[in-house]
Amino acid sequence: MIAKLKQFLQSHTQESSPEDKQKNLNLAAATLLQEVVYADENLAAAEAALLPEMLINTLGINSEEAITLIEEAKQSRKNATSLFEFTAEINAQFSIDDKQKLLLSMWQLAYSDGELSQYEDQIIRRTADLLHLKHSELIQMRNIAIESND
Repeated sequence: MIAKLKQFLQSHTQESSPEDKQKNLNLAAATLLQEVVYADENLAAAEAALLPEMLINTLGINSEEAITLIEEAKQSRKNATSLFEFTAEINAQFSIDDKQKLLLSMWQLAYSDGELSQYEDQIIRRTADLLHLKHSELIQMRNIAIESND
């Protein structure tokens, strides 16, 4: 665990170019979205189909970049020790609106298979807390996701 922490700290102190910072930010957001997709340990077809679209809409990237990012996020997710390492990156660079948009994408992914598991709900709520979003913002994004899913 100490080795992972050292690796994490080194990767964040060595990044200098805006491209590296953007890549790390996109990877953090994609990994959080994947946490929702895999929270119930069941990758529904609806979730798998929606994930690239959420990345494109949330991060403003193209479909090729989204596919590549999904693969990188799978590895990042396996090596992760907590959600904090991803939310710290997002807190440093995302505006409140960007955070809300990410949270909305998380809710939309969670509801895309027609039901919300308790694990999906827990991850989204923990993420919202780590992103310093208000409970009212969490509920507002959830309600928007429910309405768009109908």
